Amino acid sequence: MQAAALIVAAGLSSRMGQFKPMLNIGSISVAQRVVASLHQAGITKIVMVTGCNATMLERHLAGNGIIFLRNEQYATTQMFDSVKIGLEYLQDKCDQIVFTPVDVPLFTAATVRALLDAGEPLACPVYENQQGHPILFSAGLIPQILGDSGEGGLRGALDRCSATMALIPVDDPGTLQDADTPEDFSALLDYHNAQLLRPVLHVSLYREKLFFDSKMAMLLMLVDETKSVRAAGQRMQLSYSSCWNMIHTLESQLNYTLIARSQGGAGGSTSVLTPQGRQLLERFSQYEQRLRELAEELYPSYFGELLP
Repeated sequence: MQAAALIVAAGLSSRMGQFKPMLNIGSISVAQRVVASLHQAGITKIVMVTGCNATMLERHLAGNGIIFLRNEQYATTQMFDSVKIGLEYLQDKCDQIVFTPVDVPLFTAATVRALLDAGEPLACPVYENQQGHPILFSAGLIPQILGDSGEGGLRGALDRCSATMALIPVDDPGTLQDADTPEDFSALLDYHNAQLLRPVLHVSLYREKLFFDSKMAMLLMLVDETKSVRAAGQRMQLSYSSCWNMIHTLESQLNYTLIARSQGGAGGSTSVLTPQGRQLLERFSQYEQRLRELAEELYPSYFGELLP
């Protein structure tokens, strides 16, 4: 099944007193840690809803292959409103959604995989009899969530939907570690000292120089989705000219066209992937996923005893 992730990072961080998504845990930020764990679990379609300090956060994460959406009313709305923005975008683009607020950064990739493998329409991890994050729900539940009153936030909406929450036991204290207050963040840093080593793969294809990578794949996927190079670039924090430079450079090395562009009409020009462009994107995505699976499989035999 096609899985996507939704991260909500639009809040004011008022109780923390500092902007939570960009606080450092070791050498990376809270937001980067969440994204890294989702990538490690094999999720490539990651949507983040931003609001407070949106431009700063989007630029901070611009190289991580994230689709950015904005809650422009973040100062006067609740987290559930940001969730709905993300779900409206994702409802016809995946089968399962892994949801987490950005301030729960230390759950492991193994927990995400356990949720995905459970085969439940609605599930959350449980550690020592406490429910944590991330939460998984099927795309089939999205219409019910979008139509909910919002009383009690997302948790209330899920309680009222047609599916019963499946509780998935995990050996992962990070599912309960949030960063809501300075005291919470101090405890989170203490737990971080037990951080697990893990393989993280970044797949790139080269000729004499960089030929194709996940950033290019994300651009093509968003062009195909939005029918616009400009809109695709905005979601990746890339300028219009940079997008076309990337596309033209790749096309010149391939000797065939990736983007078919039509001009005019009331709606302006549209851009779509050619059949060859779509095939290249699909093959790269399959290749990348397979390599990640092999890396996870091989890691214990090479490093299990040396780097426990």
